[in-house]
Amino acid sequence: MPQVIADISVSLDGFVAGPDDSSDRHALGIGGERLHQWLFELDTWRARAGREGGDRGVGADIMGEYFTRTGAAVIGRRMFDHGEKAWGDEPPFRVTVFVVTHRPLPPRPMSGGTHFEFVTGGVAEAVGRAVAAAGAQGKNVAVMGGGQVIAAALAAGVLDELRLHVVPVLLGGGRPLFAEPMDPAIALETTRVELSSGVTHVFHRVLK
Repeated sequence: MPQVIADISVSLDGFVAGPDDSSDRHALGIGGERLHQWLFELDTWRARAGREGGDRGVGADIMGEYFTRTGAAVIGRRMFDHGEKAWGDEPPFRVTVFVVTHRPLPPRPMSGGTHFEFVTGGVAEAVGRAVAAAGAQGKNVAVMGGGQVIAAALAAGVLDELRLHVVPVLLGGGRPLFAEPMDPAIALETTRVELSSGVTHVFHRVLK
């Protein structure tokens, strides 16, 4: 059975994007790019972009395995809208990506193996379709964000693991990981903590 794994970078003050995030001004919010610099410097990430070199530490191992084991992904429409221009014709996913949206679009095949499918039935439906797609390959599902989609997946009981990459920056505002109060009955267990190149990787298993 595929594991459904949420994975996101977060600032020390709890934000996954900086202030004033918009697709036409600051896609990651003001200062939000600092949350992802550690990822862009990994050799496993650079290799996906056809570039050489990069950090080969534990973070590269974590994300390299994550990429290899991912057979389908789930993202929100905001993340799609913000990233569409930057990703270009060959997005970095290389799997089918189910986009949770109220504004459907036709399926969109891209170069490099990425295929966007737009799902209007909510996060649980999107995750269910992703599980079917990933399961056919014997792989996992990656719920990549933004924070609203991850929170909704956690609240819906469809997550198996929550991985936070905690970056030691303070954004002072923006989009929090959990914008709305979560059910205190949801229980998680920290299973792994790793420090690499200025980011702390914290793995949490969702207890069901």
